[in-house]
Amino acid sequence: MKTSVKVHAALFVVALIYAANYSISKDVMPRYMGPFGLVLLRIVGALLFFTIAHRLAAPHDRIVGRADNLRSVASGVLGIGLNQLLFFSGLNLTSPINASLIQTIAPVVTVLASAWLLSEKLTLRRVLGVGVAGLGAASIILSRGSGEAAGTNELLGDLYILLNATSFGIYLVIVMPLMRKYHPFTVLARIFLVGAVLAVPVGWQQAAAADYASFPPGIWAAVAYMVLCVTILAYLLNNWALKHASPALLGTYIYLQPALAVLIAVGLGKDHMSWERAGQGLLIFLGVFLVSRKPKPSQLAAVPPVQEPARD
Repeated sequence: MKTSVKVHAALFVVALIYAANYSISKDVMPRYMGPFGLVLLRIVGALLFFTIAHRLAAPHDRIVGRADNLRSVASGVLGIGLNQLLFFSGLNLTSPINASLIQTIAPVVTVLASAWLLSEKLTLRRVLGVGVAGLGAASIILSRGSGEAAGTNELLGDLYILLNATSFGIYLVIVMPLMRKYHPFTVLARIFLVGAVLAVPVGWQQAAAADYASFPPGIWAAVAYMVLCVTILAYLLNNWALKHASPALLGTYIYLQPALAVLIAVGLGKDHMSWERAGQGLLIFLGVFLVSRKPKPSQLAAVPPVQEPARD
């Protein structure tokens, strides 16, 4: 099998794993366990796996230097601890479809973070894309009834998912230099350790309070899926795909997640699709497409050479 086919297969599996998680997580929360308890199980399980994998695959590889260590702490806070706590808190309150649609705002945040942290220039097309995607996300969050408690909870859940996407978008920019410099298991073991420092104090009470003896086999399977597939397998496949594909290709597969999430949620009867939601999703997709799209070679050639060295 060609490498390109394997890459597309890996990225499709990742998209399918994340898409199914929106509905599977709702089976566990909040009846059997609170969102913080699930975050604790997920992060600690992944920490154990990546720590053992690091000892076996790259035992002598270490993150060194003040700058890299601070970067690893920031990556663990934004990409693991805060990211997961916000995601599961939001998904516990809002619907699978809303969460999957709002989540696609992450590539837009990544572009803005790159412009801020890496001094990458923002083109007019990208600024327009940020505005369109932001309009789509805002329309989902604000299209709630103002008088009902359920509407208030869903609004809070949508805001949590938006903050989760923001945290993850910034994380992708911060962690990139570490992934290029060190073995992936070295970085993953470190950032999951940092994430565990946040998750254990917050999630310990919910994890300890759960009545594990009452869990039916389907709930145990759901918990195992979130630890083994959503956390460990998805990270492994994404890291492998990055060695053979461009970030732009990975970004393209982000668009597939909401479509799969809608099919799964509607097929399982856990949510419903409306024309309003479809229009809001299209706004986000259009905005992310404008932000992600690279200039054509002809456009790059049209730039006068004398302007090339001038960077702010």
